[in-house]
Amino acid sequence: MKSGFANMKCGLLGEKLGHSFSPQIHAELADYSYDLVELAPDEVGPFVKSDKLDAYNVTIPYKKTVMPFLDVISPEAKSIGAVNTVVRGADGKLYGYNTDYFGFCHMLDVSGIKVEGKKAIVFGNGGASATVCAVLRDKGVKELIVISIEDNTPENIAKHSDSEIIVNATPVGMYPHNGRAPVDLTLFKNCIGVLDVIYNPSKTKLLLDAEGLGIAHVNGLPMLVAQAAKAFEFFTGDVAEEGACERITASIERQTKNIVLIGMPGCGKTTVGKLLAKELGRTFYDADDVFTENFGVTPAEVISGEGEEKFRQMEHEITEKLGKLSGAVISCGGGVITREYNYEPLHQNGTIIFLERELANLSKKGRPLSQSTPIEQLYASRIDAYRRFADIVVKSTEVPANTAALMLKELGIKEK
Repeated sequence: MKSGFANMKCGLLGEKLGHSFSPQIHAELADYSYDLVELAPDEVGPFVKSDKLDAYNVTIPYKKTVMPFLDVISPEAKSIGAVNTVVRGADGKLYGYNTDYFGFCHMLDVSGIKVEGKKAIVFGNGGASATVCAVLRDKGVKELIVISIEDNTPENIAKHSDSEIIVNATPVGMYPHNGRAPVDLTLFKNCIGVLDVIYNPSKTKLLLDAEGLGIAHVNGLPMLVAQAAKAFEFFTGDVAEEGACERITASIERQTKNIVLIGMPGCGKTTVGKLLAKELGRTFYDADDVFTENFGVTPAEVISGEGEEKFRQMEHEITEKLGKLSGAVISCGGGVITREYNYEPLHQNGTIIFLERELANLSKKGRPLSQSTPIEQLYASRIDAYRRFADIVVKSTEVPANTAALMLKELGIKEK
């Protein structure tokens, strides 16, 4: 972090900003204050003309809205038709820039996806789309197709099913509307790369589909960080340190990814999860407790009274709710992995850890399925799913603090 800018007042201007990672990113760049400023459309003009902030970023839907109120607009912002960085100069004038161009260039570079000579299709026709298209043209795409929300029809998609590069520049799939995609990737048999400018969730439905199909893909976090680093330079007149984008991207990923614990009933997920949350200063969620809070009955009561299938349907609602969180520690019920549809909600924003414990040490108290089915049989029916869901496997040391420390090591997170 660069120091010496503590007197500067900076921030982010937008309509709904609760999901933004920008404050964390700018906190890693410099010591200026960075506030989130949520405004209604009719409040944008008066705010821009005020002197409440020295410099700020602008996000959807105001990247075009701010332009008439600025004194000077940079060539790249004029060309793209959108401003995402505003700086009050020493002369009192308001200068507008577009750092998203630099951000998407960086996103392309780190993805390793080669676009030169390829046919690309970009979903969306707003400010983000204009930036993406400008970069793709400069990078030498052979053919560029832009599909607006209105034009996103089966007929139009069929005309361009030979596209090799897919870019989502729309909010489709963005938190809190997770689980949606602008298009069905299986329609693009020649696709070699998928880029989604969304960064929350870490893996949108589109990226999850790309992952499942073995297609190279990247989310918008590298773009967000790189554009912030460029904005820092406009804010301060200083230069971001070498390697700052890579370092900050890795840091934000560690901070914002959920840690999701799965494993057999009674393996100690809750105990270890609470220790992890305390060590990392995160919020802990026990899926069974959240289930009870939401439905007013315990999982055991539903299983005993209405059967396992009813419970699994209700459990999925909780899984989807918890999976949307960022930076949480989540302990799942032992059987969450018995339904494949629970994988994507947990995987989209989390690192899934399978906590494996010797069967003889598992607790059966208050667990109807464990009591009604031999534990060896239950384990045999689930072990493949545990391993399929898991990003990391950690064996219980039988000392919760030591097991938690082992998980932190596997995650690449140092203990305090």
